[in-house]
Amino acid sequence: MAAAGLGQDLMLANEILDARRVGALVEDGARVTLAVDSVQTIEAAASGGVREVIIDVNVGLPRCGCAPQDAGRLADLARQRGLEVRGVMGYEGHVMIVDDAADRAGQCRQAMELLVAAAADVGGELISGGGTGTYACNTWVTEIQAGSYALMDTQYGRQGHPFRQAVFVLAEVISSAAEWSVADAGLKALAMDHGNPELEGSQVWFCSDEHTTFSPPRPVGDRVWLIPAHVDPTMAMHERLYLYSGEDVVGCWPIDLRGW
Repeated sequence: MAAAGLGQDLMLANEILDARRVGALVEDGARVTLAVDSVQTIEAAASGGVREVIIDVNVGLPRCGCAPQDAGRLADLARQRGLEVRGVMGYEGHVMIVDDAADRAGQCRQAMELLVAAAADVGGELISGGGTGTYACNTWVTEIQAGSYALMDTQYGRQGHPFRQAVFVLAEVISSAAEWSVADAGLKALAMDHGNPELEGSQVWFCSDEHTTFSPPRPVGDRVWLIPAHVDPTMAMHERLYLYSGEDVVGCWPIDLRGW
């Protein structure tokens, strides 16, 4: 993103233990804020040449983030190491896939109350969090870390957000029987951790390595637009995106971090 001219204010919202590559970007003029949640990650930021950090706070998702009551202490430590602390971040990822809107909003409030309390201890101008699933109900943060909205998937599509599906896996029907058809894309083309893909007007039965079986049947040779259940890891399975308008391909973008 920095190489593409988008380096004015980037945040790496993840902990790393070797920050020298980020420090090199900073040295070249990019502004990169790094998430930290421990003594070790603070030390990595300081020794790697990073100048600005944000304290990552655990707000309920058992992943990265310090305990809320430790956020102030870590902020003090970061400042002692010469780092500017821009504020706090907390990702309520466990709330994103809650389909009921009222339940999702209630759980978001519980998570953000923890983050706001930590922000009071830490200081700084940023309270960063949220995502595609909570962008509409998270009114506590000063910036939303939404990403999937740009392309969408079935998980978020069920929640009624005003974002249109923009990415599909285009497959071809290679076999048909009386009750079903088989398309030539399966587990190797679609992330399955959020369930089966969807196909408008059809019921997807199951996916295997190279195939998706669905009903009602369609003629052999038909093209079908499979909607991935989880867009992020699906993207990493492909080398390029084809951009289309109507029936015309109008561009091709490489997926340059494929395989990471």
